[in-house]
Amino acid sequence: MTTLEQVRAHCLALPEVGERISHGHPWFFIREKKGFVCLHDGFHGDNRRTLWCAAPPGQQEGLIAGSPEHYFHPPYVGHRGWVGVYLDADLAWDAVAGAIEEAYIHIAPAKLVALLAG
Repeated sequence: MTTLEQVRAHCLALPEVGERISHGHPWFFIREKKGFVCLHDGFHGDNRRTLWCAAPPGQQEGLIAGSPEHYFHPPYVGHRGWVGVYLDADLAWDAVAGAIEEAYIHIAPAKLVALLAG
């Protein structure tokens, strides 16, 4: 399975999530409105595969400080607390899946989060 296929499968398994290309990259949206995850394959020529994830307040700083080889402050959305995940830095899939789920929980309406938990 490619990285995109893994990310896609995990995201699309969450309640009411869809995918579309936005700004040239695969984005995952809740109810076709609110983006929560974006996959980048070489952003502005940096040749790194990354995932940008919405994150609750304080999470970005903690992840980056604790593991800067795996997490970063993504351009354009980092100022809103989003966290970047380096997918080419040998981070365990459980951590990537956790970042996706945290992003979903942070953005999704309470009814959808309840479906996920239940």
